[in-house]
Amino acid sequence: MKQRQRGLTFIGLLFVGILLAFAGVVFAQVVPTYIEYLAVQKAVKKAAGGSTVAEVRTLFDKAAQIDDITTISGKDLEIGKQGDKVVVSFDYVREIPLAGPAFLVMKYSGSSQ
Repeated sequence: MKQRQRGLTFIGLLFVGILLAFAGVVFAQVVPTYIEYLAVQKAVKKAAGGSTVAEVRTLFDKAAQIDDITTISGKDLEIGKQGDKVVVSFDYVREIPLAGPAFLVMKYSGSSQ
């Protein structure tokens, strides 16, 4: 009795390899945007220590220079008060081109609270 072989064919292996390569490229482009998002959150929490709108924006811009944040600046922040606390929030979009007209859209938002 002859046993049937199991496993991937060469075409199947090639297909899996291409999918893994594509996923790796997309992952390599997504990770820096997420790291920048974490830096923005840290800078926003630091900037919330300011007492005036101008001071909050200046604190954020200084932190943005240190952490190399280029996507958002102090003028893009929404600053308000909740009770006696300064609340700083942000909202921005990053687009990662995939192929042709296809983009991966990353929407980031957060606040100092």
